[in-house]
Amino acid sequence: MNVAGTSSHVPSLAALRATFKGLRVVGDVHGDAHGFSAALAGARDKRLFTVQLGDLTDRGPDSAATLRMALEMVAEHQGVFLLGNHDHKLRRALSGALVRPDPEGLGVTLKQIAAAPDADALRQAALDVIGRAPAWLRLGPWLFVHGGFHPRMLREPPPPHAGSSKPEGLVPRALFGQVTSRTRIDGYPERLHNWVHRIPSGITVYCGHETRSADGRPYVAVAAAGGRAVFLDTGAGKGGHLSWIDLPW
Repeated sequence: MNVAGTSSHVPSLAALRATFKGLRVVGDVHGDAHGFSAALAGARDKRLFTVQLGDLTDRGPDSAATLRMALEMVAEHQGVFLLGNHDHKLRRALSGALVRPDPEGLGVTLKQIAAAPDADALRQAALDVIGRAPAWLRLGPWLFVHGGFHPRMLREPPPPHAGSSKPEGLVPRALFGQVTSRTRIDGYPERLHNWVHRIPSGITVYCGHETRSADGRPYVAVAAAGGRAVFLDTGAGKGGHLSWIDLPW
């Protein structure tokens, strides 16, 4: 794997338009290497720049391969992945921080990385690139974020090192969405979606983080303010499948 000089810098919309025919927005991968490989191959064939919405690893059969493909995609300037809560936690674990690994999630990922033939290079590249992964991204009328939206994201750039820092400011909203202090019966935090109704007219937010779909297709919510939210997590690596949406210029 050669990711020397990898950068999380995203070209401007004008620069992307000059090179690509549009965007391919890919939902949470969670170690579904087969699905992610198909998404990336199709994007290359169609000359689409890939925007992956975070949570590359955990749960699925091959998080090491998924991570490797994402790092190569960024190094080759074919796409970007956003910072998800699972990515942030993975980097903390790889950096030696005390993290309690979910035995079916992060625990599996760490074992898969350790067993990879390029384990050392993979760890080092992941530490670097996840550390600089953007917490959100705005391109024209589209806003891309892993967990949840805030109107300030339309005006403010993400902090440059969100992946290597304690989540502060708007980063917790970007990683975790809008949560309460309560826990659901399934053990996950109780999530609110009030932020959806603050998306202004003319703006579409593409996000992942939770599987809201009831039919295997991305779930679309219409905001009271006139915008839209499209939830692309359809359960890849967790018994569902990987979804993506193509956005031509």
